[in-house]
Amino acid sequence: MKQTSHWLYNFLLDHGFSPTWASYTNLVALCILLVLVLLLIDLLSRKVLRKLSSGIALASKTKFDDLLIENRVPRRVGHLIPFMIAYWTIPYIFQDFPKLNYLATIFLQLLAIVIVLRITRALLNTLKSYFKTKPKLRDKPIDSYIQVFMIFAWFVGIFFGFAVITKMDLWKFLTGLGTISAIIILVFKDTILGFVASIQVATNDIVRIGDWITFDKYGADGDVIEINLATVKVQNFDNTITTIPTYALISDSFKNWRGMTDSGGRRIKRALYIKQDSIKYLLPKDIEKLKKIQLITNYLSDRQEKINISNTTSGVNKELLLNGRNMTNIGVFRKYMETYISQHSAINKEMLLMARQLAPTAKGIPIEVYCFSSDKRWQNYEYIMADIFDHFLAAVTYFDLELFELPSSGMYAPNE
Repeated sequence: MKQTSHWLYNFLLDHGFSPTWASYTNLVALCILLVLVLLLIDLLSRKVLRKLSSGIALASKTKFDDLLIENRVPRRVGHLIPFMIAYWTIPYIFQDFPKLNYLATIFLQLLAIVIVLRITRALLNTLKSYFKTKPKLRDKPIDSYIQVFMIFAWFVGIFFGFAVITKMDLWKFLTGLGTISAIIILVFKDTILGFVASIQVATNDIVRIGDWITFDKYGADGDVIEINLATVKVQNFDNTITTIPTYALISDSFKNWRGMTDSGGRRIKRALYIKQDSIKYLLPKDIEKLKKIQLITNYLSDRQEKINISNTTSGVNKELLLNGRNMTNIGVFRKYMETYISQHSAINKEMLLMARQLAPTAKGIPIEVYCFSSDKRWQNYEYIMADIFDHFLAAVTYFDLELFELPSSGMYAPNE
């Protein structure tokens, strides 16, 4: 091999070139030849490996090998063949130039670290894509874990590169690294916090990809589309993207709607405010009029009978309506609301369902509906709730009740 590498050198000496010019010319020619050979070998090796891996992928039923090709793992591995040839031939090419030989060796060792890191990154990306195809792992923060391994790989690569350049023993370098650990922690504070938060988020199942979360501090209200080492991306319902620090999911409070989506219904909790001066006891003629409302006909009959028996037994003087037991228009309306929602086809009857009266306010008496719609999709949910309250708003007048509303200027003509 030594004689082969000096063939041009000897040829030039025989034709009158000085030893110095012959050496440098021989070196340049060998370098050019080596580069051309390496490029050719690199091209062939990549094509052969790609074709071989494609054949294996077609014959295989698993998707993992397809992802290896998609992330160019065979292409990255193909670079190792020309690298090994270069590392083997460099000492012969630079045998007459010790310093250049040393620098070329250092360069190749650093190049080897870069090649290994690129292969590692391609493999990690393949694993990330493969894990995301698994239903059990689809909602896990896979990106965070892959990023952690990639950061670790870069650190290892930097350490080895430093050891190659300085010729320092790697273990001594790692031992001395403790003296600058405080600086490293300060520089990578967010990464460390994000890593710890990612582990806690995954372990405690706080947030999954696809969850609907509301995070008022960051203005986020939408679906989680990505969980990384440092950030969580939320696509809001107006299609904007909000980025939240991962550790904020641990340190701050937010609302996750997963419990609602996993349950049997979505809560409807809304009230009508009744004017207090429209509330009254019901006279027998009022009761007979309300019996025409089919949903509460049986209720009014049974209730009226029980009240009459109770008042008669107790000897109540009914000359004054206040005495004894009576029905009120607001009470009957509350019963009507509860009966109506209990028979509504879009309401989940197996979950809590009621119409209740809340404490009086300056705006009147709140009569609140509390139930759960079977359909949890936002658009359908809003339609169901609006449909129910459209009916109640129109039904109020049949009970001689009035809704509270602030005085407006609507009574005046615009031009007056």
